[in-house]
Amino acid sequence: MLHAQIAARAFNTPLLVEPSKAMAFLSGLGPRILGRRVELAEGVDSEDGAASLPARAGILAGNLTERLQQHGNAPYPVVDGIAVIEISGVLIHRGGWIGQSSGQTSYEGITAQIEAAARDPSIRAVALEIDSFGGEVAGVFDLADQIRVLRRNKPVWAFVAEHAFSAGYALASQADRILLPRTGAVGSIGVVVMHADLSGQLDQDGVRVTLIHSGRHKVDGNPYAPLPESVRDDIQREIDVLRFLFAETVAAGRAGRLSQEAALETEAATFRGTDAVAAGLADEVIDLARGFAGFRQMISSTPPHSSIRAQRVALPQNRQEALMAQENQPDDSIQETEADVMENAEGENDAADAPASPTAAPKPPAATSAAVVPVASQPSNLAELSVQLREAAAEIAEIAAQAGRLGIAIDAAKALREGTAPEALRKLVLQRASAAADARDIVAAPPSAVLPKSVESPIVAAAKKAASAGSRG
Repeated sequence: MLHAQIAARAFNTPLLVEPSKAMAFLSGLGPRILGRRVELAEGVDSEDGAASLPARAGILAGNLTERLQQHGNAPYPVVDGIAVIEISGVLIHRGGWIGQSSGQTSYEGITAQIEAAARDPSIRAVALEIDSFGGEVAGVFDLADQIRVLRRNKPVWAFVAEHAFSAGYALASQADRILLPRTGAVGSIGVVVMHADLSGQLDQDGVRVTLIHSGRHKVDGNPYAPLPESVRDDIQREIDVLRFLFAETVAAGRAGRLSQEAALETEAATFRGTDAVAAGLADEVIDLARGFAGFRQMISSTPPHSSIRAQRVALPQNRQEALMAQENQPDDSIQETEADVMENAEGENDAADAPASPTAAPKPPAATSAAVVPVASQPSNLAELSVQLREAAAEIAEIAAQAGRLGIAIDAAKALREGTAPEALRKLVLQRASAAADARDIVAAPPSAVLPKSVESPIVAAAKKAASAGSRG
């Protein structure tokens, strides 16, 4: 494979790749810039013993998903109903193979696995195992959208081992939850374009390249001349737009945890370990083997064909505090603590359902107080409870914002402290809005000082007199 084919992917095209990795690539490619061969093992046996397919994939016909269906192959390993999809190395567009090949993973290969997992009823969840410094822009955002759609029906967790930079993070950010080890790093929400100026070297070698072209912008960014300022500005505008789209995609995947503005404010920095969690780019620092074991336990304890996405829990304040107090305790105490919390929840629910004693104070209306609500389905581990609490908090904040636009004041912080269920809070807002609308329809006006007072009809007066006399007689 000639270097020109590699250079076409690397130079003068936007890349979602961590800059140091891009510079390392540029340094390695420099000595071969004039056409020497680069040894890329393509078409040879891969690590798993399967022959790599050509680096081509049809978008409109003959795609990988159809090939998989024809041959009945499982494109990923499956552990306890969880499809494990590996995303590693350089991420490229139109690579016609599944998994890693010659240090590359194709978006088409990942897409085929995502589609297969979505259609397979035996697959109950998906784990993305990510170790990538990024790759090409082309294809990454469409794939990100597919992952976000998949997680509506099946849980998707991302396990970063050890890097999820740029395009790698664009995909990781679409998962329900991002886990990374202490040394793991994520981020680099930015875009880079590399331009090689060979004009000086060509002058030394006595080589002059003449580009005959039609169209003023046809040869913009060519490597045989210094980069004009106007062309540089055009490239800068293009990658600024792509960075905005990148941040928008991340915000869609990390809704409630990282906004588009916050993603842009990272200025393409990378974050490691606990710093990534603090910045909102990840959810938990944990040994990945333990994290995956927790994911397996959560999936195995969930009844088949039930949607984890539908499990919403509104916990009273004391249960929230108990969960948060245990977040940093050793693993051997987590299960016991969670069991105690859920046992307390059951006790509270039983007490709420018991008949009231004669001396007990009357219960407040359900619409105004939902501090104690039944738990629809009990999650199996602390991680899932945390996810559900964040979802409930985000929904309550959204309800409060909508109420504010209607002129109804809702204290979201108080609702969270009291464990008010989003459904109860929404009902309360509707009741207040209805009452406000009814009040606007009733107008009280004092008697007019200008208009004459109405005089009773003589017929009505006679009727009243006759009725009064009849009642006395």
